[in-house]
Amino acid sequence: MSPTQGGQSGPSVTERVLGILSAFGPGAESLTLSGIARTAGLPLSTAHRLVGELAAWGALERGEDGRYRIGLRLWEVGALAPRSLGLRERAMPYLEDLYEATRQNVQLAVRDGHEVVYVERLAHPEAVRVFSRVGGRMPLNATGVGQVLLAFAPPAVQEEVLAGPLPALTPRTITDSGDLRRTLAAVRREGVAVCDGMVDLLSLSVAAPVRGEDERVVASLSVVVPSAGAEPRMIVPAVRAAARGISRALGAPSARRRPAGVVTPLPTAPADASP
Repeated sequence: MSPTQGGQSGPSVTERVLGILSAFGPGAESLTLSGIARTAGLPLSTAHRLVGELAAWGALERGEDGRYRIGLRLWEVGALAPRSLGLRERAMPYLEDLYEATRQNVQLAVRDGHEVVYVERLAHPEAVRVFSRVGGRMPLNATGVGQVLLAFAPPAVQEEVLAGPLPALTPRTITDSGDLRRTLAAVRREGVAVCDGMVDLLSLSVAAPVRGEDERVVASLSVVVPSAGAEPRMIVPAVRAAARGISRALGAPSARRRPAGVVTPLPTAPADASP
């Protein structure tokens, strides 16, 4: 922290730069310099200097309209994140197969704290709309991939999320901790999550866990289909098979020894987490 007048500490240069980058997001993909300064809480002169340095490096790009956007250089660095890099490469053939089989939206996600982060998405132009995007975040309790990741998360993480608050995206989103606890127990038993209308009333998702070489759940994949007329039991086998294929590619021993289409969840939660 750098000293300021009165002996108080102000934000460091790193914190100011991160504040500038954090100003961008859904609905704020492009910003004026004054908009960046206002959102980041910086004097205009400071924002001008730091934004200029970020643009020179390639983290930001200035368009012909004078507005700034996230630059390709930052995307290149972000794409090297180890949890997404190797995972996406190994998962892509199975995601593509699942996409071809369903012609619906296929998603791959990991957990970051109490949120889901989407690392890949294949979207069919005629499929039901989805609100996820690569690099986007959603609450764990509201999504199929999130419920899978939470169900197999460390017990301490589960209890932190269950303590709330649990965000509601639609009237169907699970916001009661008791209901969510019972849902997570069912996900562990069945090895699959089915979320109907919890992100959007028009869509339903079926999600399954992806395991790494140490058998821990490292990701989750899902298919999102129209809620009206959906028959989850017809989708579950394909989702499970794709998740098992990715797990096998990641070196999960259980994915190698079990017959195709059979998933036996390995509980990581305390025994009293079951209903």
